[in-house]
Parts: sequence; structure tokens; C-alpha cells
Amino acid sequence: MRKTPLLGVCLVSLLWIGCSEPPQPVAKKEPEKLEPVSGQSALFKMYQKARTWSLDAQVLKLNSIHLADVPSAPGKEGAWQASFTSANLGKMQTYTFSVAEEEGNLHQGVFSTGEQAWSGPQGVNTPFDMRAVLIDSDAAYKTADEKATDYDKQHPGMPISFQLEKISKYPLVVWRVIWGESLSTSNFSIYVDANQGKFLDKMH
Repeated sequence: MRKTPLLGVCLVSLLWIGCSEPPQPVAKKEPEKLEPVSGQSALFKMYQKARTWSLDAQVLKLNSIHLADVPSAPGKEGAWQASFTSANLGKMQTYTFSVAEEEGNLHQGVFSTGEQAWSGPQGVNTPFDMRAVLIDSDAAYKTADEKATDYDKQHPGMPISFQLEKISKYPLVVWRVIWGESLSTSNFSIYVDANQGKFLDKMH
């Protein structure tokens, strides 16, 4: 009979020890690391959205967008913008794809920036089928950079921009790899065939 109080004292002591232990620190969740994406990858995500807008959607143009909080990688950027056309609707729809939420009108994921009337090919640009893009932007950059050795030496560390389009000068869709923040501020770019990955021309 004397063993019962002793057992109770032991149980109480164990509970007290367990309760007196300091709380374990909660592991802090590491912030999500934002990775840039290639042009073809971003374009496909926007194309899927464009197909819900119109089944006959075709690509008119794709441009890279540099984000200050997302480091660029060869042929990859944190955001891209693409315009699609629909002959059935007679309209053009523009989307952006971004890996991060940014100020202004740039949102994470695929986002529509609105549509406008479209009456057919104008100027040098012609809509093209998504399936015509077999070469991704990172491969296009590699081809272009091999032809830009002298320019790179004279202008080290320049940002690289990308533009995908179908223009009258070439029979197939082309990547334009641009040395500079945009085409309007650049004095050097290289065209690469987006179907076979071949170097086409330098623009000074």
C-alpha cells in the first residue's frame, strides 16, 4: 500500500519536468527563391491562357522584362510579355507572365493587360503558330553570344533583352537577342532562327 504514494510522486515529478522544458523554437520558413524562366516556357503558359480567350490564338510578339528582384540568367528573365491575335475575333490580346509581384501592372503568374482591335498583319510583324518555336531563348542566347565576342569585350556587363517575332525579312520565326535594356536603346543585336537555332544576322 505504501508504494502507491511513491508512484504518484514520480508521475507528478515527470509531468513537472516535462512542462518546465523551454518551448522549442519554430523553424523560420526560408523566403521563396525566385528563379528566372526561359522565353519558351513563359510563352507556353501565356499561350494556354490565350487559347481560353480564342481557340485560333496565334503569337504576334514576345518580349523579355527585367525584374530588379530576380537575377537574370543567360536566356532567362523574371518576366515576359506576349501579344496574341485572333482572326475570328478581330482582336489582339496581351498577357504578361512574371515569377514575382511587381509595382504597376505586373502580377505573379499569367495576367491579361487587355485587348484591342486587330485587323490583320501590319508593318513587318506577322502572327505565327506557337509550334513554330522549337528553339528556346537560352539556346538562342548561346548562339548569339558566340557571334558577339568583340562587342562583349568593348561593352562588358551589358544587360541582354529578347524579342521573338515573325518578320518579313526571314521565312521563319526569329529570336532577336538585344544588347541593352530595350531595342530602342540598343545599338547591337543578333537574329537567331527560332526553328533551327542558326545564326542569321548582326544588327548595328
